Amino acid sequence: MCMHYRKKKYTMLLRQPAKLLRLHFSESDQYDGAPLYEALVKACQALGIAGITVLRGMEGYGESAEIHRARILAHDQPIIVTIVETAENIERLMPEVEKMVDTGMIAISSVEMIRIRRPNSEPRTPA
Repeated sequence: MCMHYRKKKYTMLLRQPAKLLRLHFSESDQYDGAPLYEALVKACQALGIAGITVLRGMEGYGESAEIHRARILAHDQPIIVTIVETAENIERLMPEVEKMVDTGMIAISSVEMIRIRRPNSEPRTPA
């Protein structure tokens, strides 16, 4: 059995304090004629926010106690938007978020952000 060994390359971990912003709302929520989650992604991109992730929940309920779930004809699942960014960038984003969200919940937590950089890897640029 022939085995090939590569020289171990070290991954650099860049650590810094950050904020985790989570938005919880319904799939049916809109902003300016578009789904709210799409409008939030565009706003984040326009503000130069490093990244945003939109997740669709299977089922849930909030303040109204009305259960939101996937149905054949209705699209009213819970949506969770997650952003990890510097505190300064979250502060820049919050006025836009507050303007766009009519009903929902916003949670902000202090976290440690760890960016991974592998040797000889180029940062990705949007297409």
